[in-house]
Amino acid sequence: MEILRQGAHAQRARVALFDFDGTISTIRSGWVEVMVPMMVEELVATRSGESEDELTAIVREFVGRLTGRQTIYQMIELAEQISKRGGTPKEPLQYKHRYLELLWVRIKDRVEALEKGTASPLDYVVPGSFELLDALKERGLKFYLASGTDHEYMKREAHLLGLEKYFGEHIYGALDDYKSFSKAILIQQLINGAEAKGEEFLGFGDGYVEIENVRAVGGVTVGVASDEPACLVVDEWKRGRLREVGADYIVPNFLCHRELLSALFPQ
Repeated sequence: MEILRQGAHAQRARVALFDFDGTISTIRSGWVEVMVPMMVEELVATRSGESEDELTAIVREFVGRLTGRQTIYQMIELAEQISKRGGTPKEPLQYKHRYLELLWVRIKDRVEALEKGTASPLDYVVPGSFELLDALKERGLKFYLASGTDHEYMKREAHLLGLEKYFGEHIYGALDDYKSFSKAILIQQLINGAEAKGEEFLGFGDGYVEIENVRAVGGVTVGVASDEPACLVVDEWKRGRLREVGADYIVPNFLCHRELLSALFPQ
């Protein structure tokens, strides 16, 4: 565990907001290796004169920058990058559908193994996730799970991992009407509905969005810089991004949950 803001605690926390993919679930681990080549292929087709390596660096930058937001935003950026190079982009939703088809090929066996019971939820969660959730539940925190992954897929995968036990109906994924939902909108709705004040939020995420959103309202944040799929060591690229947006703590997983909870809830 790395402490980036000494003394940052969550003694007043009433709400725990978790990102899904890469923070709790590893079902979609490897999604970057699906999305980036697909996008590079589209940019190569513009014949801009840039090398494949140059285009890959550009794509990796904006994919990483937009991680945590709904997938459609990455596809909107792709369309803009194609336009910049004189190409005629398709609708972002078409790129998103192609990406999801390619991703399904990669994760299909994982989902089916969970459905059949030949794989355990423990095989596809960041280590220590259930122990952390149990400990926070004992403290009486209310849980919310929010993701940039489409709601129908996220709900299914959360069910397969047994997360409804913790989050109940408070599971939120991306919608086709992407402007009607975001993590920032959810946080504001909870504040407006008096579920919690901003400083009563505790946020967990591996992308900059949820960290930035929770910090913006005065909450405390834990950046999950997991080197997927094993999630045993810190991914330095993720760590750098999470530091930049003000994560209070950085962890590679939740095996250090006792130490983390001691820091978050000092006696």
